[in-house]
Amino acid sequence: MDVASVEFRSAVQSAAALIRRARYAIALTGAGISTPSGIPDFRSPGSGLWTRYDPMEVASLSVFRYHPEKFFAWMRPLALEIVQAEPNPAHLGLARLEEAGYLRAIITQNIDGLHHRAGSTRVLEVHGSLRTLTCIGCYQQFDSTGYIEPYLESGEIPRCPDCHSILKPDVVLFEEQLPIRVWLEAQEESRRCDLMIVGGSSLEVMPAAGLPMHVVENEAALILINQSPTYIDERADVVLRGDIATIIPALVVEVLGE
Repeated sequence: MDVASVEFRSAVQSAAALIRRARYAIALTGAGISTPSGIPDFRSPGSGLWTRYDPMEVASLSVFRYHPEKFFAWMRPLALEIVQAEPNPAHLGLARLEEAGYLRAIITQNIDGLHHRAGSTRVLEVHGSLRTLTCIGCYQQFDSTGYIEPYLESGEIPRCPDCHSILKPDVVLFEEQLPIRVWLEAQEESRRCDLMIVGGSSLEVMPAAGLPMHVVENEAALILINQSPTYIDERADVVLRGDIATIIPALVVEVLGE
């Protein structure tokens, strides 16, 4: 969608009107919101991580249990990109909407923590994050500070200071369940809201991809911002196709009247 076109301008105005009218708006974000920050997504042809790697061979719970060194070797360059990344205008725009009282929560499929760093305060990370690690032996949880640095610098696998078992990053792997408390809260928010803004998600990864169905089933409003079509486009009130780092700032300007 050409950002200079009348069609784009009209769609932004329609989306902004929905946001201003909403009593309880939330956002659902996926990997596409972080690609402008230099973090690769998972399914884009050629560049997506899963077009280059078999996730069951590098990012499954089975691999972590039996060949943890394989997981840590694969994860290291991605973790380095995440640590070095900065929030982009899309992250900052959603934080501004929250600060202005227009957005109540962000549900994210991302593990990069960029929403927090952008200033958003209520972020539900349904796929976990790299900010904490859990011991697979004694189950203590640790802040990743002090452990992530040696890992990034030399590939040293983090270990528990007490029992010396491996520390697993608190990210959700294939074959692993979502963190139950966060997931239940995300479901509740999806049922409670009267508007959901979906940004940068292909809506292909279940169960998070099913959250917008709660919205349409409750006859709430739905705004989709993504580069490619999703299964629920036909049920959305507004679809904005294009660069999310351009679209969300334009939407914020329209909402705030700047």
